[in-house]
Amino acid sequence: MKNKVKKNSFIGGIFVLMFSQGIVKILGLIYTLYLVNREGFGDSGNAIYASGYQIYAMLLTLSSIGVPNAISKLISEKVAVGDFKESHRIFKIALATFSIIGLIGTLTLCLGATYISQKLLQIPEAKITLITLSPSIFFVSVASVLKGYFNGMEIMKVTAKSQVIEQVGKTFFTILIVEIIANISKNSTKCMAAGATIATSLATILGFIYLMYYYYICRKNFANIIRNSKYIKKERIVKIIKNILKVSIPISLSAIMASLTKNIDSVTVVRFLKNYMSISDAKLQYGILSGKIETLIALPLSLNIAFSTALVPAISSAKAKGNNEEIKNKISFSFLIGMLIGLPCTIGMNIYAKQILDLLFPNANQGIEILKISSFSIIFAIISQTISGAMQGLGKVYEPAKAYGIGILIKFMCNIILLNNPKIGIKGAAIGNVICNFTAFLILYIDLRIKTKIKIEINKCIIKPIIATIIMGSVSYASFSYIQRFFNNKVSILIIIVFSIIIYVINIGILRIFTINDLEKINIIKSKK
Repeated sequence: MKNKVKKNSFIGGIFVLMFSQGIVKILGLIYTLYLVNREGFGDSGNAIYASGYQIYAMLLTLSSIGVPNAISKLISEKVAVGDFKESHRIFKIALATFSIIGLIGTLTLCLGATYISQKLLQIPEAKITLITLSPSIFFVSVASVLKGYFNGMEIMKVTAKSQVIEQVGKTFFTILIVEIIANISKNSTKCMAAGATIATSLATILGFIYLMYYYYICRKNFANIIRNSKYIKKERIVKIIKNILKVSIPISLSAIMASLTKNIDSVTVVRFLKNYMSISDAKLQYGILSGKIETLIALPLSLNIAFSTALVPAISSAKAKGNNEEIKNKISFSFLIGMLIGLPCTIGMNIYAKQILDLLFPNANQGIEILKISSFSIIFAIISQTISGAMQGLGKVYEPAKAYGIGILIKFMCNIILLNNPKIGIKGAAIGNVICNFTAFLILYIDLRIKTKIKIEINKCIIKPIIATIIMGSVSYASFSYIQRFFNNKVSILIIIVFSIIIYVINIGILRIFTINDLEKINIIKSKK
């Protein structure tokens, strides 16, 4: 063990998190492909799994999602001024507080499983999935405090490794347990869905164990840092808890609002669709949306999570030091990267919806139109993530919650109106998601301009990425039919994806979206760490 705890720079931390998120989502796609294409599971099984999982995810958000960002923000502020003793006190108090909150969340989900599955979801089979998922809330709540502490200390690799370990465990346990249960139950859909959620719980425990292990082996290094530090400002325990909750609750609310689109779908899609189709068909439609489409939409969003996560402690630290130029550089850079990730993914999934679904999910023709519509959510969701991270780092934690809250209300109204129209059907949920994310993006962007006085370079961060994407999409679309002359559809789409990436990178260079000055700014930021 090294005598020094190695920190990550802002850019280094981003790439560490991006790499881990990439691995996590690839592994997530593998087990999703396995489940959806597994005999006896399919879209119907995914409807049971996803409906229970979304309720679990909402309670999980209440107990943990806002915690890593809140803890990392508070700790990075103390670390920036050298107050390591107080930063560690914040960690210990947060650990005790959210252990209790996590336990309450676990009990709530377990004891309320019957009511939630029968009354809210109208999918009684989801009861067992809720019960088997409930232990995860406690472990993830505690793990989230540990992640927040490591992120605040700028040790991003720990969070990254824990995410990878958890996802590896989830993929392995899912395939193993589902196969065992499938053989025992003779491909019972309900039993296999329960097996998948058991795997999720085991994986969260695995991630928790790794975080505890890393903290254990680093405790001497942390102790040395703390021992050589002096209290700059020692707060009362009650005030620390108040500060943690003051930051974590609005951040959690933001995360809840951002995830409520899925929960709204889980409680409305089947309820409204069954008015003009059979309940089995309604569940099947919901399974397509939640299992196939949302999995694909989540892939580019996961890459951008690295930027929104790294932004919170980075901007909090810069703010504590009074470095406004650093704040502006980091927000602008993250906004630009969000555009560069989101725009090509939006256009690509729209143009090649059929080919992508055929490649990953055979016989998924019903999902083509849903994916085309849903693809427009990507760019708005990504930029919303970025601005939310910036706002939270600046201490404006209620703005994202407000923006997502308004978006959710509009989403709910869209679902009521559109899902009850047989001519629109399940596409209504996808349309609602697009409108919801656009609304949140618009409000957050206006808040960024007005309340922070930070201006995004329109030409550099918006116009040039749009031009690069249009050129990429046009060249790609024109080339696809030619490539198909020599290869089958599955090989052709893989080739065109690689080709499109190359064209896009070339466009970025030609348009000088990244300049030497930009790179120098990044290096300066790194050297200050």
